Amino acid sequence: MEAIETTCTVALRDYPELPPKERMAAEARYLRVLERKLGGAEVVAEALRAVVQLQESDGSEASPEDLALAGQWTKAANAAREAGYQGLGEVDGAYFEVRLA
Repeated sequence: MEAIETTCTVALRDYPELPPKERMAAEARYLRVLERKLGGAEVVAEALRAVVQLQESDGSEASPEDLALAGQWTKAANAAREAGYQGLGEVDGAYFEVRLA
């Protein structure tokens, strides 16, 4: 199983057995919507960095820009998740994992 790669990797995790072509299509849909909603691959990477930084800290040192990016991430990730599951259906416990490349 391969993940879609740009500045980030996306992988569908904990989903029941799925043919590789369908899994890759779901991951590509997720990434495409995430990039479109956030404004491109570079912004996806910046937003992911901001989210990770906020998760690893208490948030007191977060800049207003990082907080704004984290808020945008949440909205974009929700839309991307919906697109990713299109035609597959959501499964309890399944999720799209996004990591910096």
